[in-house]
Amino acid sequence: MTPPRTQQIPVVVLAGFLGSGKTTLLNHLLHNRAGTRIGVIVNDFGAIEIDAMTVAGQVGSTVSLGNGCLCCAVDASELDTFLETLTRPSARLDVIVIEASGLAEPQELVRMLLASENPHIRYGGLVEVVDAAEFDGVRERHPELDRHLAVADLVVLNKTDRVGEAERERLRAVVAELSRPAAVISAAYGRIDPELLFDPALRPDGEEKIRQLTFEDLLREEAGEEGCDGHGDHDGHLHAAYESVDFTSDVPLDPRRFIAFLDSRPEGLYRIKGFADFGAGDRDNRYALHAVGRFLRFVPQPWARDEPRLTQLVLIGSGIDAEALREGLAACRAEPGPDAPDAERAMWGVLRYVQQEPDPEDVPAEV
Repeated sequence: MTPPRTQQIPVVVLAGFLGSGKTTLLNHLLHNRAGTRIGVIVNDFGAIEIDAMTVAGQVGSTVSLGNGCLCCAVDASELDTFLETLTRPSARLDVIVIEASGLAEPQELVRMLLASENPHIRYGGLVEVVDAAEFDGVRERHPELDRHLAVADLVVLNKTDRVGEAERERLRAVVAELSRPAAVISAAYGRIDPELLFDPALRPDGEEKIRQLTFEDLLREEAGEEGCDGHGDHDGHLHAAYESVDFTSDVPLDPRRFIAFLDSRPEGLYRIKGFADFGAGDRDNRYALHAVGRFLRFVPQPWARDEPRLTQLVLIGSGIDAEALREGLAACRAEPGPDAPDAERAMWGVLRYVQQEPDPEDVPAEV
């Protein structure tokens, strides 16, 4: 019998200089999480207001945000310790967001995450928030902003409601050039679709029916038609900022072609998720694919008995050519009848990006 698969929790780094709107964006995620349980790690020593609660910026402080969400204020040196705490089954979290200090070096947090030996997390991307109204001034005072943009996986050009259309287009072009090949989306009041960063949690029906009224429910009830953050619909539908492309194939993928497709993925393509079937390359496993920005990982997972052998992928980005992506993926289908030895050799490219799934026996016991 195949052992149960252990879910790895995505860890998203949220960065940006002071005043860019990180906390507003974080509040928006918490208010619109659709039942997803979020762990928040604040890499700062100031005060941050989350869900109308003030969290004193003391090292090691932990405050419950309701319905399983937690907030921790930590020093970077203690990051691994808190990740260990937040990934315990008893915490029951679906995603962890690290809000970096406004003066932090975000690439250092990313480096720590990628070097972490915690088998229960996976890198969820570096999101850099940029203040459209103050961009030029901030860049002049903090030239390191160019370096931060260069390592971002997703850039949120925030406060676009405070600049005119021509200025918005100029800023978007400058930011896109500095952050290439990252996706760039425009926003006001930090309002981005949470599905850009994490997938909605699926709960058992019984749990959803008996759950208590949450802070999120109260916000929606009070806001009424305006929306939960009180800003109404003045900045358009959140889904308009990006596009999602689905791809399904009952023909296995050629490993070499698929790796070539991934290595040359276009600018603006932020996330790729799903499962790949490599046919004769590995008849025992399907490969869970997780790509965010420049980061790419495969996790082999045994096929379940009688499970349909399919490749199923979702690609998410901004300014992408959906039809070209579908054509590129279709061209990755394997030719009929490859012999096993050649197929196995073709898997070498995939194996460069393989991360073994954590052993369920290594999961710490609930406390």
